Amino acid sequence: MEQICTSGAVRKNKNSSYFAEWLPHNVKTAVCDIPPRGLKMSATFIGNNTAIQELFKRISEQFTPMFRRKAFLHWYTGEGMDEMEFTEAESNLNDLVSEYQQYQDATAEEEEFEECTEEEEVA
Repeated sequence: MEQICTSGAVRKNKNSSYFAEWLPHNVKTAVCDIPPRGLKMSATFIGNNTAIQELFKRISEQFTPMFRRKAFLHWYTGEGMDEMEFTEAESNLNDLVSEYQQYQDATAEEEEFEECTEEEEVA
């Protein structure tokens, strides 16, 4: 268990810019002692951070020039899609990136959150 916690802490410190500072407990660790049949160990990671915005940015950067050239567009319009649907999807993707950036840049002073006590969490 110690190795798992250490590894998680190293990863979090290495990528600290992607973790919102106003969300102090954004990584949780749980261990199941019984691995799947035939394996010595198994792991799952579920993270809540803003790093996914980099993937969305890359997709947008690749999509925009292709869409401007109308590359492969005929395949989609031939099946009933409209160019406006692509424009709307591009706009939605850019809005999503902006929203992730906003959360990444947010600080604890900008947001007011109430801490739950242990009794409230159980209820």
